[in-house]
Amino acid sequence: MAALARLLERLLWPARKQERVEEAEERRSSPDGPQSLLDAPRCAQRPHGGAAASWGLSFGASAVQGWRAHMEDAHCAWLELPGLGPGWAFFAILDGHGGTRAALFGARHLPGYVLEALGPAPGEPEGVCEALRRAFLSADARLRALWPRGEPGGSTALALLVSPHFLYLAHCGDSRAVLSRAGAVAFITEDHRPLHPRERDRIHDAGGTISRRRLEGSLAVSRALGDFAYKEAPGRPPELQLVSAEPEVTALARRAEDEFMLLASDGVWDAMSGSALAGLVASRLCLGLAPQLLCAQLLDTCLCKGSLDNMTCILVCFPGAPRPCEEAIRKELVLDAALGRRVAELCAFGQEPPSLNTVFRTLASEDIPDLPPGGGLHCKATVIADAYSQFRQASGERWVMGQNGAEKPTGTHSSSALDLEA
Repeated sequence: MAALARLLERLLWPARKQERVEEAEERRSSPDGPQSLLDAPRCAQRPHGGAAASWGLSFGASAVQGWRAHMEDAHCAWLELPGLGPGWAFFAILDGHGGTRAALFGARHLPGYVLEALGPAPGEPEGVCEALRRAFLSADARLRALWPRGEPGGSTALALLVSPHFLYLAHCGDSRAVLSRAGAVAFITEDHRPLHPRERDRIHDAGGTISRRRLEGSLAVSRALGDFAYKEAPGRPPELQLVSAEPEVTALARRAEDEFMLLASDGVWDAMSGSALAGLVASRLCLGLAPQLLCAQLLDTCLCKGSLDNMTCILVCFPGAPRPCEEAIRKELVLDAALGRRVAELCAFGQEPPSLNTVFRTLASEDIPDLPPGGGLHCKATVIADAYSQFRQASGERWVMGQNGAEKPTGTHSSSALDLEA
């Protein structure tokens, strides 16, 4: 199934490429991102997750390299924090640019700086917010001490700290988090871009310029770990440099209606909005999908929707998260069966079966009820690919039987079910 999903993504790429060529060229020309795209995406994922049943917290996480020449994302997840009582947890996504060094450092060491800043009895919420701010700045200072002089590169950082009473979000850059509460988006973080008024003022005060929506015509974000070439303004503290590692920290009081928090790097947001992601996640939770498998399906969906970037997501589910629903499961089974039948009909029509790409585009032009909210037909890519493969395998078997005189081939190919580009 995973191989078929990867192949479908590759087949869908040519039609998306022209639509995204300007964005791709802009990113290629920038020193803060990878310099090339691959001929085919690398779609391997290693989803993982865990649960703290005693306080009703569970999470799933996954990451995919996608079309980028290198994987520069990193992430971490701690369901328990040493020295703190039950109910505390920490999750973070680091989205590197210009190399992996800053992202890997953040994933490995940011939790330690957070624990050090929190101490054994952090005051909520003001004390925790200040501790997160200090932790980010301390991590950046240590990274600077280790950084090879003159080397470019940095990383955005997005962290969720869970306490029994609050949800704390601390972020630098353009990775985002969205909170779903009582079936609606209750909060979403805001990107740190050079043209944001507050960011623009700081950049100008530090003697910087903004060109083509980028800091100094190069960097697309205005807050990050690393990027030390932009932290040299004399006489200014770290938080007032052209690029700042000071996080924007938000404390959200927890409620019984809190369902889940989704953290994701910007490649996910390139493909889907916050409301679309929240709707898709909620619908998959109603099917009983485990958080880690849900994350993997979400990234597959974003690949099929045309995201060109590395992608990482972490889904943190609270006690109020949607529960499996028999009616939702029944509708999903009906939808999958209907898609399978329709794929078979399209493949059986005419003397030569259509390509998988043609099948998908035909389905996309049709009015299909009960598609997943937010993800739509792209969320069912593996179902479509699996049905197509089954038809091709059955066609190949009939062809072989015809060669033996038992049955004549009728509009079939003898090629492998995975040889779908012919």
